[in-house]
Amino acid sequence: MLDIEVIEDPAAAEVSLDPIRTRILMELAEPGSATQLAARVGLPRQKVNYHLKALERHGLVELVEERRKGNVTERILRASAASYLISPAALASVAPDPHRFSDRFSAFWLLALASRMVQETGRLIAGAAAAKQPLATFAIDGEVTFRTAADRAAFAEELGVAVTRLVDKYHDGGPAAPAPGGGRRHRLVVALHPSLKTPTNPSAKEQDND
Repeated sequence: MLDIEVIEDPAAAEVSLDPIRTRILMELAEPGSATQLAARVGLPRQKVNYHLKALERHGLVELVEERRKGNVTERILRASAASYLISPAALASVAPDPHRFSDRFSAFWLLALASRMVQETGRLIAGAAAAKQPLATFAIDGEVTFRTAADRAAFAEELGVAVTRLVDKYHDGGPAAPAPGGGRRHRLVVALHPSLKTPTNPSAKEQDND
């Protein structure tokens, strides 16, 4: 079972978004049968079987084992992953394109970059899992509070300079497609955006227009 599976197939994405099937995927974090699931989700076993077949057809659940009970064979299934994320590739014709914006101060460009990251990382994870090889990645997540907008701008400027300096230091400026055994190209994305505000009234809609 993968920790996270990125769904690229539009049909699989549609199947996964059904509320009942989402609940079934959650319940199948641990292996179970249609009979067990029916008791957990409060549906007839036949209806659970219908949803399981749809999920299995798109590779979202997998067979763990079959148990013979008298004249009946009980199929034990589990979700293919602990969590799922729908890739922008599922909406390829309308997915955001980073080349449309290319403005480092544009929130839309940030979203386009994040979209591309989900798509590319999902494919890398799938490829690494198929090859049974580890996938080398690195990420930093944190928060910083700026006293003024000027401080934020200065920080962004210094961060850009520091990153550029590191890239210049370590980048191998060889051929775009290095020979086997040569360097491997890596994608680098650095992002800075406001943190979401915590609403004082949990039931109120969160608004972040700053």
